[in-house]
Amino acid sequence: MTADLFAQNKAYEPLASQMRPQTLDDYVGQEHVVGPGTPLRQSLDAGQLHSLIFWGPPGVGKTTLARLIAHYVDAEFLSLSAVMSGVKEIREAVARAQYQHAGGRKTVLFIDEVHRFNKSQQDAFLPYVEDGTFIFIGATTENPSFELNNALLSRAQVYVLRSLSEEQLVQILTQAVSRQQAQAEPEALNLIAVAADGDARRSLNILEMALQLSGAEALTTAQVKNLLGDRTRRFDKGGEAFYDQISALHKSVRGSDPDGAVYWFARMLDGGCDPLYIARRVVRMASEDIGNADPRALTLCVNAWDVMERLGSPEGELAIAQAVVYLACAPKSNAVYKAFNEARAFIAANPSHEVPLHLRNAPTKLMKELDYGSEYRYAHDEPEAFAAGENYLPEAIRHQRFYQPVNRGLESKIMQKLEYLRSLNQQSPLQRYPEGKE
Repeated sequence: MTADLFAQNKAYEPLASQMRPQTLDDYVGQEHVVGPGTPLRQSLDAGQLHSLIFWGPPGVGKTTLARLIAHYVDAEFLSLSAVMSGVKEIREAVARAQYQHAGGRKTVLFIDEVHRFNKSQQDAFLPYVEDGTFIFIGATTENPSFELNNALLSRAQVYVLRSLSEEQLVQILTQAVSRQQAQAEPEALNLIAVAADGDARRSLNILEMALQLSGAEALTTAQVKNLLGDRTRRFDKGGEAFYDQISALHKSVRGSDPDGAVYWFARMLDGGCDPLYIARRVVRMASEDIGNADPRALTLCVNAWDVMERLGSPEGELAIAQAVVYLACAPKSNAVYKAFNEARAFIAANPSHEVPLHLRNAPTKLMKELDYGSEYRYAHDEPEAFAAGENYLPEAIRHQRFYQPVNRGLESKIMQKLEYLRSLNQQSPLQRYPEGKE
């Protein structure tokens, strides 16, 4: 009895594994990589294959494509997972590839999650890639530019794989239902495709669970809704998708697109992002991209952050949404952002100039005797509360300008004000540094 149960368990194969295509013609998606006429497909048709790296989100067919490519060029396929493998497994794979190479057969060494290997482990492959012992194929969900060695990147072509569309997922699901000799309402498959969010493996796993629950009956839309419940979309905190989405939100605000901004805000919430993280980033956007063109933007963003901390969801999320839309619609200026960065760069590249005596405080008798604060002009006692001709920079850099307001929003008024004040400086007989008169 025990032996029979063991045999049954051993025979089980997940639906996602059963549905792996056997040829490139059966492969769904990634037409831009292996479709007819693409450079990679032309190389494969010619029986040639170069080392490559597949970069894309989970469940888009990286492993499957590597297997199909190896079969297409009649090569031995060896697979390692960077999570589970170490030096021992790498050496065994190299030895196996060398044996095949000596017999005149090509070998494809596939490394799943290759970004998990450290620098020395990645370097270990290079000599064997160079001498043709094996053709290297790596798969990663992380940006290769940041996670892989330059030496490895220079020897392997990177191909970006995309999330599958809902139509492509429905195609895969329909094939799976037919192979299982089952039936399903079309809308039920559409719901699964939406929930899978571009991930073929996830869609097939959901379908498998749904078919088990439906038994011999046709799978219904109601059954799928009940199974899915409140599932969140794919969102990798701290990973590529996370930074791509916050980048899209920021750029939508900067581009004055409230629709794009509120879409990416909602997407991040849908994926499980902490609203307080977005609130902090929104405050940054107010200073970086709106600045003094509309100073109210910063206040509104800080208030939204405060609402989120005080009231939580959903009131706080709505307040952040209000701030996001306001920022997108507000006049734009990065003048303060640029002035701050330029000032920091200038200070890093130049000597530390002393504070001019007239700007120093003189709280003691000694300091007064040393002329600290001498000749300081109290602006409030001057006409228009402006000490015309005064200078507040060290003499050596008296002409330096960091803040250049733009002609938008409130900053257009600030620009006019500064131009007027500078004209008063030029006309004043009390200029602090007359030899530097502009």
